[in-house]
Amino acid sequence: MTVDQLVDTDAAGLVGRIESGHALTEAEALAVLAAPDAQTLDLVAQAGRLRRTHFGNTVKVNYLVNLKSGLCPEDCTYCSQRLGSDAQILKYKWLSTEEAAEQAGLGVRGGASRVCLVASGRGPTDRDVNRVTDMIERVKGENPGVEVCACLGLIKERHANKLAAAGADAYNHNLNTAESKYEDICTTHTYADRVATVEASKAAGMSPCSGLIVGMGESDEQLVEAAFALRDLNADSVPVNFLMPFEGTPLEGTWELTPLRCLRILSMVRLACPDKEVRIAGGREMHLRSLQSVALEVANSLFLGDYLTSEGQAAEADLAMIADAGFRVLGRDEGTTAGAAPCAGHAPESTRPGGPAGSGGAAEPLGADTTAAAGVSANPGTPVLRRRGAGTAAAPNA
Repeated sequence: MTVDQLVDTDAAGLVGRIESGHALTEAEALAVLAAPDAQTLDLVAQAGRLRRTHFGNTVKVNYLVNLKSGLCPEDCTYCSQRLGSDAQILKYKWLSTEEAAEQAGLGVRGGASRVCLVASGRGPTDRDVNRVTDMIERVKGENPGVEVCACLGLIKERHANKLAAAGADAYNHNLNTAESKYEDICTTHTYADRVATVEASKAAGMSPCSGLIVGMGESDEQLVEAAFALRDLNADSVPVNFLMPFEGTPLEGTWELTPLRCLRILSMVRLACPDKEVRIAGGREMHLRSLQSVALEVANSLFLGDYLTSEGQAAEADLAMIADAGFRVLGRDEGTTAGAAPCAGHAPESTRPGGPAGSGGAAEPLGADTTAAAGVSANPGTPVLRRRGAGTAAAPNA
């Protein structure tokens, strides 16, 4: 199938076949990625049929709590927390259970139905798992009905079972890229290690959450390879991250994505995984830019506010974007819109609770500079990477 055949005459037919049980082929996936810019919005509209069939007009809102920041012994080239990173990020050891629960509550009050508890590092010790199980029980006890996803790195079977027993609904461990690309981005663990962790989470009864980072120099063939591996793993949630090229990391200065390219990647993932949660994740503000709401035509999930070591769009702007695009936040009443009850009192998680290094300072919401907060500069076409701590009272390396 050529690109012209796919986009001009057969995109609707391809979606129809997928609705009838057809599995996207490699040739079809490559054709989607190679579609011309002028045809991309048509492709999005067709892929959006699958999104609406399985998820209606809802958007699942997720919220990250960064339990431990930086100080990681792994050498993943994309990561600001990697071994040897010079990236100017907040670095701190474990939050207390009380601090983690407080941060989770902010996200839930902002509209999140899933809280993601994330810690840097290769993988947890027994003590770390005990610490996180206490957090899970506290978060779920204070927020009935909320889902909790743990993300602690490579895990052993006994750790997965303990997290599940404590109430963890899901476990996140991204494949990040294709197996054929993996040695280019990490040498301290293997692609097989990542697959084993996803399988361990599934065996323990947790929902597998595993996705991609795009824009790291991978080929179209490797993008398809990675997406099909996630399909084969039967990941329930597929976060699609767009590389944030932090200064001080090996991928500093890597800018390979355009908004339309991002939409084609998301469309390919939706066609490959038609009934799975597809999440627009880190880097969406700087790479999708003004097309973030268009991305919700194929993706049905996003993170609210900030990421692990960088600032996202203001939470209120996220909720307004969802409502303005005609979607509603999953879990809210049918009769309300996403923007009807903005998260009053919600401050983006820009620093650890209690302020930097226990200084007593409180986290502050982003200021009125909405252009910078959205990850774009005053000069269109020049993305801005806002590290966490910028726009708050916290020092970047508190």
